[in-house]
This record gives sequence, structure tokens and C-alpha cells, in this order.
Amino acid sequence: MEQTKQHLVIVVPCYNEEAVLEETTRRLLGVAARLEERQVGTHLFYIDDGSRDGTWSLIRRLSAAHSEVWGLKLAVNAGHQHALWAGLEVAVSHADAIVSIDADLQDDPDVILQMVDHWMEGADLVFGVRDDRSTDTWFKRVTAQGFYRMMRAMGTDLVYNHADYRLMTRRAVRALLAFPERNLFLRGMVKQLGFRQAVVTYARQPRMAGESKYPLSKMLAFAWDGITSFSVRPLRLFIGLGLAFILVSFAVIVWALAVHFSGHSMPGWTSLLVSVWFIGGAILTALGVIGEYVGKIYSEVKRRPRYIEDCRCGMPSDASAANTH
Repeated sequence: MEQTKQHLVIVVPCYNEEAVLEETTRRLLGVAARLEERQVGTHLFYIDDGSRDGTWSLIRRLSAAHSEVWGLKLAVNAGHQHALWAGLEVAVSHADAIVSIDADLQDDPDVILQMVDHWMEGADLVFGVRDDRSTDTWFKRVTAQGFYRMMRAMGTDLVYNHADYRLMTRRAVRALLAFPERNLFLRGMVKQLGFRQAVVTYARQPRMAGESKYPLSKMLAFAWDGITSFSVRPLRLFIGLGLAFILVSFAVIVWALAVHFSGHSMPGWTSLLVSVWFIGGAILTALGVIGEYVGKIYSEVKRRPRYIEDCRCGMPSDASAANTH
């Protein structure tokens, strides 16, 4: 019996990736050719996340030169997670499975072949896990590993050293798209889907060209988004801190009474000033954490679109009319 041909779409979010995109296309088309031998038709789907360089012009040229290349341009920069979501949402109706990978080639594209093997064996989710980060700087390696440990400590279930390099079957993608939230932390959301899972490992490669889109400030913001999107443990920590302050206050009261009845003078303004500053700082921090959660509720109830589509190229039923999602 003739084997039914499967269709894979590789979704690649792009933000100012003009310098690396031609090499990325060459590498991914090489993977697509090898998959074709296995009766897996493959398309590359570039999502231009409001780039300010020539990324979209290059995507259009690549799409004109290669029928396997599709493009989607967002009207404004929506952020990596929302751009990836846009790719999943548009591609799901054209694919039996979707692989997401960054454009910088730090995630080895050849691993897609192993992901497809697991897919053919019945896995719905295949996670790409970095088991060698020797090409990262010491600071990058320590902060990245610290991020995963912190997320676990806060009660968020993540695949250690997995970013957004993964394969998802159509039914897994549709299940993910049923999540209504606007504050996206996909590596946590995908892990919650369940389904049959597999892991492939690879060594992280140095960036081919261009600059990292995740400096320290964005990494910290991303970590904080992940914690507050998937855990209420920070709020519970401040409950514990409040109870600790109550116990300390009882101890201070006992000490103050003992000093008073022994006839010694009370310590003056120094101890009082230190206490006020410490407790005041803790209260302000707690209010800030609560405010962060309230802010997330505010952004969710507004139900604003995750992204605004500008135009497409190379896709079936190619349309250029703007849409919101």
C-alpha cells in the first residue's frame, strides 16, 4: 500500500533577521529535501514580527524563488511569543505537524529529522533540549540555567533547557490554540497539554549573524512573565513573610517589655528607623507583586488581539488584507 504523504510546516519567527535569513533558508531547505524522501512534504513559514530592516523584502524574494517558502508579515512588533502564536494559528490548517525554530540557527535544524521520527512513532509533542551550551558565554549559561531552576522553584512545570524548538502535531496545536490567555508563555503552556511526548537533545550552536534579541532586560522580563503567568507562589511567599513579621513583632514586644521593667532605657530612633524602612520596603514589594497580577488580569479582560496581520506571500489562497487575531 502506498504511504500517505504527511505535511510539515516549519514556523520561524523573525525580527530583524536579514543578515541570517538566507543561510537559514538554505539549511532548512536541505532538511526539507531529506524529509521529502520520507514522504513528508515540508514548507518554511517565516513570520516577520514588525522588523525594521529588510527582513520582509528578503522573505518575499525567497518565497518567489522557492515554492516551499511562505511568509506572513505582522503590522507591528508583537513580540516573539505572539509571532510564534500567529505562525501556529495560520499554519495549523495546512499541516499535519508543525515545528517551531528560531531564525538564528543556534538550534540545530538537522534535529528536525529526529523529531519527525518520533512523530511517526506516535508522539504528539517532541521537545528539543539543549544538552550542551558550551558555545554560550558564562553569563548566558548561568542565567539560563538559573531561569529554569527558578521556574521550577516557583512551581512551573517546564522541560529543562527547552526553549521554543519543538514539534507539535495538528491536534496538539489545536489544543494549544484553545488557550484563551493573552499573556503567552508557550514553553509552559505546551507542557500542560499532556499527550504523548518525546525529547531529542542537541548542542547549542553559536549565532550565525546579527545580534541576540534577548538581552538581559528582556530575559528578566520573560522570566517574570513566566512566573506570574503560571504560579501564584510569589503571593504565597509574601503571606509567609507577613506571618514572619508578626512573629518578629511579638518577639520585639516581649523584649521591649523586659527592657522596660528592668529599668533600662529603650533603644531610640535607630532600631525604629531600621524597622520602618525594612517593613516598608517589604510592603511596597508585596504591593508591586500584587499589582503585576492585577495588571495581567487587566490585559486579559480587555481581550485585545494578540497580533495584527498585514500581508502574506507564497501561501495557498494568498491574501494581503489585514486581519486581527
